[in-house]
Formats: sequence, C-alpha cells, structure tokens
Amino acid sequence: MITSTNERDNLILSAQTGDAEAINRLLAVCQADVRRYARKHCQASDVDDAIQESLLVISRKVKGLKAVAAFSSWLFTVVKRECRKLSRIMFRYEPLPDELAERLLLQRPQDDLRIDLAAALESLPAHYLEVILLRDFEELTIAEIAARLEEGTGAVKSRLHRARELVREYMLNN
Repeated sequence: MITSTNERDNLILSAQTGDAEAINRLLAVCQADVRRYARKHCQASDVDDAIQESLLVISRKVKGLKAVAAFSSWLFTVVKRECRKLSRIMFRYEPLPDELAERLLLQRPQDDLRIDLAAALESLPAHYLEVILLRDFEELTIAEIAARLEEGTGAVKSRLHRARELVREYMLNN
C-alpha cells in the first residue's frame, strides 16, 4: 500500500516510463477512487464498464501526462468522460418535435404522468438529479445553483439541459 505522496508520485513516474509492474500497481492503487467516482457519475448499470474503460485509458495514456501533480484531476476527468460516453450510448435517440412530444404527453392521464415523472427523476444519475431539483423544484437561478455546487454557470446549464433531455426521453418512451 502507498503511504505517502512521494511514493505515489514515484509510482506515477515509473508508470510514465512504461514500467509494466508500476502501471499495474498504479491501476490497483487508484481503482478504489475510480470506482467511487464512477458510482457518483454513472448510471448503476454502467459503473463496471466505466471503471474498466477508465483503467484501460489510464494504462495507455499515463505516459502522456505532463505533470505528476495533475494525475488525480486527470484520473477523475477520464472517469467522468467514460461515464458520459456510456450515458450517451444508452440514451441515444432521435428527438421528437416539441409539438408532437407535447401532444403525446397531454393525451395521458395526469396520474400516469406524475408516476412517470417520479420514475424518470429516480432514473437520473445523482449529478443530474441534483441540478434539476435545485432548478425546477427549489426554483433557484442558474447563478445560485452554480454557487451552491461550486461550479461554473456553463457547467450547470449544460447539466440541466442534459437532465431535462433524459427526463423527456424517459417520459416519451414509457
């Protein structure tokens, strides 16, 4: 087990030189962090795939890492990117025109819509659910959400847009 930052940095440096044993050890050391982060940012069914793909990317691209100190943030960026990629694949669809989608939803009984909305919200990954609840239920502004989440307004807008797309898709397909 790695006990200090120096040991971790030395392991990363060794992995960057192509040392296969160091790469394997680095992957073993960072696997718990990758798993924890993937659980937070992926659909439950995608966690194992995201972990596997992330570790593969890390093993292949650690050589190109410019600064050892950037490893942790790079690691999480890789995991987040893999989660997004898997999510896009899972939710790939041809969007209906807004008017047609609205007509389809209005034809359904109100109680069914409420049940489907609750199920759609439950199906969202935590980071999407959080932003949609803050905006649409607590009625916070984008700036207020960004401040609360300590993120940029652009990231909040993007996440809110994606969350609403996922809810819409769920509602139209159920």
